[in-house]
Amino acid sequence: MKNESTKAGMHPRNRFREGYDFPALIAVSPALKGFVKPNAYGDASIDYANPLAVKALNQALLRQAYGLPHWDIPAGYLCPPIPGRSDYLHHLADLIEMRQGPSVRVLDVGSGANCIYPLLGVCEYGWSFVAAEVDAKAYRWAEKMVLSHPAVSDRIECRLQESPTHCFRGIIQPGEHFDLTMCNPPFHASAAEAAEGTQRKRRNLGLKKQALNFGGQSHELWCEGGELAFIRRMIFESADFAGQCEWFTTLVSKSEHLPKLQQTLRQVNPTEVRVMDMGQGQKKSRILAWTFRSGRR
Repeated sequence: MKNESTKAGMHPRNRFREGYDFPALIAVSPALKGFVKPNAYGDASIDYANPLAVKALNQALLRQAYGLPHWDIPAGYLCPPIPGRSDYLHHLADLIEMRQGPSVRVLDVGSGANCIYPLLGVCEYGWSFVAAEVDAKAYRWAEKMVLSHPAVSDRIECRLQESPTHCFRGIIQPGEHFDLTMCNPPFHASAAEAAEGTQRKRRNLGLKKQALNFGGQSHELWCEGGELAFIRRMIFESADFAGQCEWFTTLVSKSEHLPKLQQTLRQVNPTEVRVMDMGQGQKKSRILAWTFRSGRR
């Protein structure tokens, strides 16, 4: 069977932008075989609405591309698409002028049980990560995933965030410095809005049956005030750590939030703000980045 077509809009360095070699993936991860079928165009594909299929694809990609054979997530937790997650990292590498190696320190705010950004970031660029997570079960699982991969475990430290209203306080220690912070914030403002988002996602995929769980715990999918309120809190809190981080960044799913977030940023007076567009086919997102430093290295 043929592979899926080129992933339009992906970062030029994204190793998955030319699609997937399903025979090669099945060769390293035979469990994927049962999920691969021809799509409407005759190309090999999976049902992306089925979290078990997405997890099997992720496991195969992590084995083949990165040599990470033990990745898994607990039932019901968010199963992230590997290509889109790696795109964020490639844009961050551009932001810091392609600096690589363990001296580059990155804080992932809300790493989740999947811990995917730190795992990919170590493999792609050799960076060092602090993976912060507020959910105790997700934190323990992420720590287990890191320790099960000795090739990356010395570059990733998992930390439990004890306050659900803080991003940096309680995680960034006195005298500690980071080159980057990153975050994939909860998009929705309520459980009902998250459920409607799942149904809309299924409709966009042409699926009419009752929804399977796309994956995700409540704190992964929604928070009071949604994405806009979460990022606003992050912006105000970042000012308290202005001297300890070179670039603060976050994903912003809704373009209509950008003007309000830029207005919030003006209240904390960063020295520079950037917006970086991201895309994967019809799905569009963007990275909002800001810094308080002048004369950056």
